[in-house]
Amino acid sequence: MSSFSRPLVISGPSGTGKSTLLARLFAEYPDKFGFSVSHTTRQPRTGETDSKEYHFVSREAFLNLLKANAFIEHAEFSGNLYGTSIAAVNSVQSAGRRCILDIEAQVGCFLNCHVFIGVRQIKETSLNPVYLFISPPSMHILQDRLAGRGTETETSMQKRIATAVTEMEYAASGAHDIVIVNDNLERAYGIFKSIALGDCTQSDILPKLLMNE
Repeated sequence: MSSFSRPLVISGPSGTGKSTLLARLFAEYPDKFGFSVSHTTRQPRTGETDSKEYHFVSREAFLNLLKANAFIEHAEFSGNLYGTSIAAVNSVQSAGRRCILDIEAQVGCFLNCHVFIGVRQIKETSLNPVYLFISPPSMHILQDRLAGRGTETETSMQKRIATAVTEMEYAASGAHDIVIVNDNLERAYGIFKSIALGDCTQSDILPKLLMNE
């Protein structure tokens, strides 16, 4: 199976620019890729549309889908549930497009131990995707990007930073096939586009992300 025909799983801390990279890719190649739209119980943000950014559903509806084994992966973050459905992936692949899955900040807590759930759950399936991790160049820059959104409270900021540390630790274990450090948008997009088209497997070196660096 060529890399283009395999789904592309993109993950990385919130604020690393995943949405920006994806938006540019879909604008440049509207007929080559299909976005696997995840389900979530969180409320839509300004400008978000149901069934575009997410399938926005009630907690009850999400749990009913979960009971029906409708998800490839799922997790809870900041009190909201997220999940990628089997149907969403199948519909993209059946249309002859490369399916892209954006696995966002899905870290759960079980018995006081943080566990990266999304990617691990997918690795237990037969999906056989390419795993791509988008990394910020430093934790300070990540924090500045999150603060620049103007949507984070002090509590939510600390949760996202803690989540980022956990995700980076998991990425450092070699769980992903490719890493892109988004230190420059044009450079990062060039690499991202080549990977998405199946033309490149270039990988950056994952940086050490310590707040005192």
